[in-house]
Order: sequence, then C-alpha cells, then structure tokens
Amino acid sequence: MTDVRTLTTADVAAAATTLAEAFVDDPMKLFLTGGRVLPIPKAVPFFAAFLKIQMPHGLVFATSAMEAVAIWAPPGKWKVPFAKIVTNSPTFVKLYGRRLIPNLGVLGDLEKLHPSEPHYYLEFIGTAPTHQGKGMGTALMEPMVARADAEGVGMYLESSKESNIAFYGRFGFVVREVMQHRRNGPQQWLMWRDPK
Repeated sequence: MTDVRTLTTADVAAAATTLAEAFVDDPMKLFLTGGRVLPIPKAVPFFAAFLKIQMPHGLVFATSAMEAVAIWAPPGKWKVPFAKIVTNSPTFVKLYGRRLIPNLGVLGDLEKLHPSEPHYYLEFIGTAPTHQGKGMGTALMEPMVARADAEGVGMYLESSKESNIAFYGRFGFVVREVMQHRRNGPQQWLMWRDPK
C-alpha cells in the first residue's frame, strides 16, 4: 500500500516539479501556453503558486516520495480569490505573457459551469511519468472519496484528457458536461461524483 501524507511548505518545490512533469503534455496547459511545450523548470513556479494557495486548507497530498501529488479544495473554497491571482500575477505573466488576459477568460468560462452544490474540488492531480501505472493516483483519490462519503458531500473535477475518464469513473465520477473551449481550444470533461 502506498503511503499518503499532507504537504508542508518544505515540500512545495518537489511537489511542483512532480506536477510540472505530470502535466507536460496536458492539452489545457498546452492551449494556455499557446501550444508551447514548456521546460519543466519554467512550469514549476505555476504549480508552486497553486500549492501555496490551497495548502492552508490542509487538502494538498502526496505519496511518500513525492511520486504523485493532488491539490483539493474543500466545499465553498474552490474559487481562487482575486487577491491571490494579483499576488501571483508576476508568476503567471512570466509563464503566459500576453496570453494571461485571454487565459483569465478561459478560467471565467470554467467558473460559470462550476457546480453550486457543496463539493470537494480536485484542482490538480498528477503522477510523475516514471511512476505512472503503479497505483499512485488511486492512493491519492481513495482517502478523499472516503471522506466525501462520510460527510455526504459531492466531488467535482475537470479532466482535460478523455483517456482519464475511465480512471475517475472507477471512483464513481460521471461526466456532467463536455466543455469546448473558445479560440479553438481543447475539450474538457466536467465530472461529478455523488456521495455514496
């Protein structure tokens, strides 16, 4: 069985690197960067920012050797406060350049479709490519699924790869809607899970 632990600030750099490696070929990330494949070190600050934003909620987890990382938001706390966007804007500008403003529009499109029911939101989950297929993602999902069931709360995520739908389906997630992004962007599969 794979051990899972809550991240601390000392883990941010390693966790951000794992996510940057996991998302190197992600269709949404490529779309937001204008189709450019970014070197891992250039993507790390982006994930570090989101780790720091969500860590105060205590729902950022990793496997013991940082092979896989998941960033969850608790019910009612899924929306990134505007102040946090402003604080982290230098990081986002460095990554996206003049695409930042249009990309905020993409974020706004997603927010309009976000469920209003109470839920745990899976913001990011990723396994380093050398560890994929070893059950690391499952180890990160299972405790939160059990928690949501115990609390009688739903769960929500946006998958940017159709190939991941079956993985999430194993935990009871179903596709609520398929979103086609503007500017000839990719699709995303918006998935919901009712508590059991």
